[in-house]
Amino acid sequence: MRTIIISEIGENHLGDMDIAKKMIYLSKECGANLVKFQLYDPCRTHKGDPEREWFFKVALSRENVSAIIQECAKVGIRPLFTCWDRLRAGWCLEKGLEEIKLASFHIADTQLLDFINRNFRVVYLSTGMSTMADIKRAVAALSNVKRLYLLHCVSDYPARHRDVNLNMMDTLRGFCAYVGYSDHCLDTSAVLAAVAKGACVIEKHFTLSKDLAGSDHILSATPSEFRAMVKQIRQIESMLGSGKKKMTPSERKNQGFLRKRFTGGQNNL
Repeated sequence: MRTIIISEIGENHLGDMDIAKKMIYLSKECGANLVKFQLYDPCRTHKGDPEREWFFKVALSRENVSAIIQECAKVGIRPLFTCWDRLRAGWCLEKGLEEIKLASFHIADTQLLDFINRNFRVVYLSTGMSTMADIKRAVAALSNVKRLYLLHCVSDYPARHRDVNLNMMDTLRGFCAYVGYSDHCLDTSAVLAAVAKGACVIEKHFTLSKDLAGSDHILSATPSEFRAMVKQIRQIESMLGSGKKKMTPSERKNQGFLRKRFTGGQNNL
């Protein structure tokens, strides 16, 4: 199975739809399978929140969602939205979307989980900032979902290599057949290690430049970095192979030659 690669545009479009469309095109060109955006209500932020003005600047409207979906269809890449409430999840339903993303901090939002469970076929659920009990309850709450992807995630921005704990992916397989990794590291090394460990989904933040306004750009991959990451992921998939013992044509030739050379024609060593 090929790894599903999600380009997490998030808020890195800066509230500019022309930038968003450019990032959709570049995500496709770099080899991503899906592009993801955040959907939330900025009015729900606390009036004293230092980033309140920023949230209003980058929040996407219902019309923006339609434009993004249309652009994705034009480019040939699947759209995905992290919805912070049932209203915005409903916007996705109106457009016929069957896939949705749930952020780590919504893993305990029972009302949102119930709505998602009743209406979406494919769910990507991040598990940062959660306990094992949280994960168990969320998986049970999403029992009607046809395909649930549990994404191991460390909700530090950026995450340190020593805290990534990729072996947690093995633990998550006890809850769900489809396990992936959502990355917040400054580079792509954890992503590649996760693929080698069998991640079936990878989510990596994407940016046009690490120098742009906003807190996510520093831990995001630029187009050249994202393109290189995808290439390396596909190489790793090829190297992992089938798991079945099979000699290559060269091995077959070498077998006879080397066994004869070092054993005097005897096959047992």
